[in-house]
Amino acid sequence: MQKALSTSVAALMLATQILSPAALYGEHDASTATPIKHVVVIFGENISFDHYFGTYPNAANPGNEPRFVAAPGTPSVNGYTDALLYNNPNLLNKAGNAGGASNPFRLDRSQAATADQDHGYTPEQQAFHGGLMDSFPEFTGTPGPPPNGQATNGLVMGYYDGNTVTALWNYAQRFAMNDNSYNTTFGPSTPGAINLISGQTNGVADQSNAGGDVVEDGDGGFTLISDADPIGDVCSTTTGGLVRLTGQNIGDLLNARGVTWGFFEGGFDLTKKNPDGSTGCSRSHTSTVTNTKKADYIPHHQPFQYYTQTANPTHLRPSSVSAIGQEDQANHQYDTDDFFDAVKAGNFPAVSFLKAAGYQDAHAGYSDPLDEQTFVVKVINFLQQQRDWDSTAVFINYDDSDGWYDHQLGQIVNQSTTAADALTAAGACGNGTDSALAGPSAAHAQGRCGYGPRLPLLVISPYAKQNYVDHTITDQTSIIRFVEDNWLEGQRIGNGSFDALAGPVNGIFDFSGRDNDRPFFLDENTGEPGSGHDRH
Repeated sequence: MQKALSTSVAALMLATQILSPAALYGEHDASTATPIKHVVVIFGENISFDHYFGTYPNAANPGNEPRFVAAPGTPSVNGYTDALLYNNPNLLNKAGNAGGASNPFRLDRSQAATADQDHGYTPEQQAFHGGLMDSFPEFTGTPGPPPNGQATNGLVMGYYDGNTVTALWNYAQRFAMNDNSYNTTFGPSTPGAINLISGQTNGVADQSNAGGDVVEDGDGGFTLISDADPIGDVCSTTTGGLVRLTGQNIGDLLNARGVTWGFFEGGFDLTKKNPDGSTGCSRSHTSTVTNTKKADYIPHHQPFQYYTQTANPTHLRPSSVSAIGQEDQANHQYDTDDFFDAVKAGNFPAVSFLKAAGYQDAHAGYSDPLDEQTFVVKVINFLQQQRDWDSTAVFINYDDSDGWYDHQLGQIVNQSTTAADALTAAGACGNGTDSALAGPSAAHAQGRCGYGPRLPLLVISPYAKQNYVDHTITDQTSIIRFVEDNWLEGQRIGNGSFDALAGPVNGIFDFSGRDNDRPFFLDENTGEPGSGHDRH
């Protein structure tokens, strides 16, 4: 284990005034601005902040569920107050929400399987109702497995606590989280995934059957606002919408600097066969929680496939385990199994994006918090056993909110006026005609209203502050900002990417020393600390 930095706080403050980051952390490789040499992004599906952390750190602790008891001094988050729990605007708005009008209510562990909520670009803005945050049942609510015996649109008000999302609450206790992080724009999975890597959903270069998946950008081009599949991917739809994007993404910037990286998605390897006999694009799992069969690989969750320069359309395999992360025929696009194989072989890419197989990605309707927990804990337990753990940071964040209720309106940093917008008026998210960011195909690209819904963001690392809640305004592109600052000397993607606006995540870290490097293993099933490992 690498020796912790021994510089005093006073000396460190002085050094930051006269030395570059590389010089300041001289015992580390000068190619990074911080001691972090490996970033791993676990990119989940469809969770609002309040849906997982609304009552943090207070759990109900019924006798038949894993317990969570917060450590003394645990900081609070911007979550549910008594007014929000018992006199919520979504209960009071009976005219709009009708039979779905509801306060937030707890979903227990036996209700981990729920219906998918409406999380389109327009309905999410309508649910926000100009900032009143009182129309979620009306516009994004979908009835499903009945909550508390009521099969209404009020399901959208359901939330979990530390008895179901136990691992995430334990990680928040041991490491750090942010309670002020947002979807870069409104809308579903694909825009969120693309914002994670490029901060830019404008610049649709080609499209087929895209229809409502795109919107005119105000300058003769189009912006992606929904879930069209990538053109050319052999697993993409043959009947639905398809698009290709232009412009740069973070992969281009990393390639130009020779930094190793990869996007690892479950099911990407089409040569493998699952225990049920499924293979190719049809590789699948049936969750024992949802009892739903779902394809492992979901094309519209793979953002690099939308860009010609970073796509691997036929899913070519890497030439060897040692080539993973490097330039070869796989073009940095891999299966999650390849991530484990590479790291075990001592070939840990500098930047890794992980996407679980469908049944474990947390998306309501076919996945769930318990299956998600299994994947997340497996990854973090594995990484803590590696020699490079002492220079690793794991970010856990999500592609969109699924439309689940969250009470917090984010700051609107980019406006838009299209037929799909509805935040401040029909056809409007403010005035985007001359105040919207640029895009690859527009001077003021419309169709990118944001920030959108609030999402969870956690950081697990020996350098993460312990039991800490950061309140800095961040969004999905804050992660690529960290990558850009750490490896690329602050280079930005350009063309109106949100990374130029993104708040930093550095407040979550303490780079003066590794005070949080004792292993913290959790049980994959319960999310509780494993034998011999305390929470604190």
